[in-house]
Amino acid sequence: MNLILLAAVWGIVMMLSGLFIKKKENAVQLAFLGSLILAGGCFADLHEYAFIHSDFKGLLAYDKFSHLFLFIISIALILYIWLTGKEVVKVGNHPSEYFALLFFVMSGAGLVTLFNNLLILFLGIEILSIPLFILTGSDKRNLKSNEAALKYFLMGAFSTGILLLGIAFIYGATGSFQLVNYMMQGTEAAAIYHHIGLALILIALSFKVSAVPFHFWTPDVYDGAPTPFTSFMASIVKLAAFVGFAQLILNGFSSDSARIQSVVALLIAATLIIGNVAAVYQQSVKRMLAYSSIAQAGFMLMAVFASNDMARQGLLLYAAVYCLANIGIFAVLTKMKDYTYEGFNGLAAKNPFIAFCLTVFLMSLAGIPLTGGFFAKYFLLAAVVKVGGYLWLVITAVVFAAISVYYYFKVIQAMYFKPASDNSGLITAVGSSFKVGLLLAALLILLLGIFPYQLLLDVLTVY
Repeated sequence: MNLILLAAVWGIVMMLSGLFIKKKENAVQLAFLGSLILAGGCFADLHEYAFIHSDFKGLLAYDKFSHLFLFIISIALILYIWLTGKEVVKVGNHPSEYFALLFFVMSGAGLVTLFNNLLILFLGIEILSIPLFILTGSDKRNLKSNEAALKYFLMGAFSTGILLLGIAFIYGATGSFQLVNYMMQGTEAAAIYHHIGLALILIALSFKVSAVPFHFWTPDVYDGAPTPFTSFMASIVKLAAFVGFAQLILNGFSSDSARIQSVVALLIAATLIIGNVAAVYQQSVKRMLAYSSIAQAGFMLMAVFASNDMARQGLLLYAAVYCLANIGIFAVLTKMKDYTYEGFNGLAAKNPFIAFCLTVFLMSLAGIPLTGGFFAKYFLLAAVVKVGGYLWLVITAVVFAAISVYYYFKVIQAMYFKPASDNSGLITAVGSSFKVGLLLAALLILLLGIFPYQLLLDVLTVY
């Protein structure tokens, strides 16, 4: 609850600050202060302290899982502004407004995570999405950015219409927008409305999380959007949508879990296959990461599929390591001359520290042991095994996780085993603050890979 209010208020502060801040760099400092305040508010929520006590009549649901996730993405926001804030300033002439939109997105993420009513879910997704349409097209001089914004807007509007139609069918079947204690009317027509509504909601949310076959917008939008905002979309926003998806199935449609599982299992398999195979053939690292995010969505969908306590634990661990790795990789991309694999040639010789951190991030995304990504994938696979009867899905996930190692390690191979070219390396020398942020992200990923229980899973008492 604290995050929703604080993010909305600080978004307004950032918006108004544009009238008074003359130096663009000061907007970064103000945004960083806001991210620290958000993290403090989420920490207070974890200890059941709300700054403002309000009765929302059951529209929002509070639990430890939700508050811990919000705390994780608030820490990710701190790291994002730390590493990428200066690059946000370079996108255009209105950095204060850009940061204001980012804070409004965080408020929407809070609603999507804490919702207990389908209308709140709709409002949260809209608040989450609309600022991103603007940010995607913020580089007005770039035709690819304009094209990406238009495509993102049209696909987002289309999926929102499907979501609203699904919610309307659910209301027709149950007479309620509340997520819990659905009372079926007992008629055949009501049951049909319920199933149609559920199918439409699943389709709409699959659009939002870029699951196959609803993923076509993702590569073009991620590739066309300014890289600092691609980082935000591919990490914090994506994870918020997945947690909302998981909360919907676990808290609202648990009685339909058997029917949903067979559909989601097919979505997972298709997403893993298409995402990984397409990523293998990409020549741009940025576009490869876009298809990689689709493949990673296949793993995160396992939390929606299993909808048990182990799945929720795995999703939280995945949220932490996935945000850290993606923010770190895209932060380095913003400093690169060339986004192709050739642009990384010889980077280890020129910038060994940057190459080391990138290696940790890429190995975590690949799920290599001793990184947090390994245990994140392990817990989600274990959650699927716990469900029973879907061993084929686990085997599929393991096989395509192995395939993902190929395209992640192509970057590592270019950095360490290929000679540098004129177009390779960083645009400018990075500062010590940037290096400290990268090192912090890399160390956290390694610590989560070595001590996952001590650092995270021991506190997940969501039984």
